[in-house]
Amino acid sequence: MKEKLILDVDTGIDDAIGILLAVKSNAFDILGITTVNGNVSLDQATTNTCKILDLLKADHIPVIKGAATPLLREPFFEHRIHGEDGLGGALKEAAVTHPVSDGFAPDFLINSILSFSGEVTLVFTGPLTNLALAVKKCPQITKHVKEVIFMGGVVKGPGNVTPTAEFNSYVDPEAAKIVLHAGFPSITQVGLDVTRKALLTKEHLEYIKDDTLREYISQSTNDYQQKYFGRYGIHACAMHDPLAVGIAINKKIVETEKYFVDIETKSELCDGQLICDFQNRLNKKANLQISLKVDDHAFFQMFIDILNGHFEERE
Repeated sequence: MKEKLILDVDTGIDDAIGILLAVKSNAFDILGITTVNGNVSLDQATTNTCKILDLLKADHIPVIKGAATPLLREPFFEHRIHGEDGLGGALKEAAVTHPVSDGFAPDFLINSILSFSGEVTLVFTGPLTNLALAVKKCPQITKHVKEVIFMGGVVKGPGNVTPTAEFNSYVDPEAAKIVLHAGFPSITQVGLDVTRKALLTKEHLEYIKDDTLREYISQSTNDYQQKYFGRYGIHACAMHDPLAVGIAINKKIVETEKYFVDIETKSELCDGQLICDFQNRLNKKANLQISLKVDDHAFFQMFIDILNGHFEERE
């Protein structure tokens, strides 16, 4: 039986590739994809999600809109990286045919989790606003979720939107704080410590045999790779969100350790910074599996195999 999965996305360039990976893996019964304000507006994230599902001809997967703003803060978009449309200009002229389902993402999360108690894995690749709202409305869902995996934060390196904060954690740190303290029995963080080591290059793209997917990924990541080169000196696209999906498929691609982790919400300089108590100085119970090492070779081998339709054969 396939594992039940819900993706929660603020669909920019790497979220879209994460959706491609989840759907093409054929490893999940995807109950739905929920959208949230983040890289782009809620409406743009929803449109982008529908465009990707159209590209994949995945008509059966519901798309449900969620929070249009962070819990307490004004939206903060990342157009400088993802472009005004969020997909780096790819699919800009594509007509959208995939429907948006009725409902509100936090309610969809609650109903799905309670309907399939202990069976649903949640993968979040944007700010954690929808999950925080679901927890506030129905705290008992923490006892019924199989696993939560989220892309966000950094514990041992610099941020990517401020000197200390990663984008998702910076956009809605209050939501992240609610999630971190909600009591989920299994919750894994996938942050910049590992995603910056999973770098998609043009060489990887050459191995993708599907012309449509190769062309889409190449076009959507082109400007991103140029900007990454300008900052880091390498033409690459960091696979932040696809790595979170990859861990849902195969946990062996990362090494994790469990620590007590909190997030800063009241600092002029450090809002959104994840604070990991590596030395247990706070004497608090560990609440989060932190991803600290990644086998990037294994990840990209899996990534290419999945996009080429060979993943199940290898398994």
